[in-house]
Amino acid sequence: MSQWKSVCRIEDIPVLGARRIQRNNAVAVAVFRTADDTVFALLDRCPHKGGPLSQGIVFGESVACPLHNWTIGLADGCARSPDEGCTPHFSIKVDAGVVHLDLDELNSIALGEVSAAT
Repeated sequence: MSQWKSVCRIEDIPVLGARRIQRNNAVAVAVFRTADDTVFALLDRCPHKGGPLSQGIVFGESVACPLHNWTIGLADGCARSPDEGCTPHFSIKVDAGVVHLDLDELNSIALGEVSAAT
């Protein structure tokens, strides 16, 4: 059974934007909010050149990397064709307006991989 960590309120995430969740000795997690208030979480690193996805433009259920305009799916973290590659995605839930991330995933995905994007 998953343990959940509260990271912010949904209104703390800009509509069509992102909020960065810092982690010790690891790349930050970007939490995105779509126009219809759906929330997604990805490692804040594009699979292409490591660009900070949290600084990209959210459209539909995708984000455009700010470095080279790659389109990354928010649900799966994968680049859209013709580009290739994926960044890890995180389980997320929203309960009574509070956004939660899976604690096990926060403590195990992409640890020790701090980059210039964090």
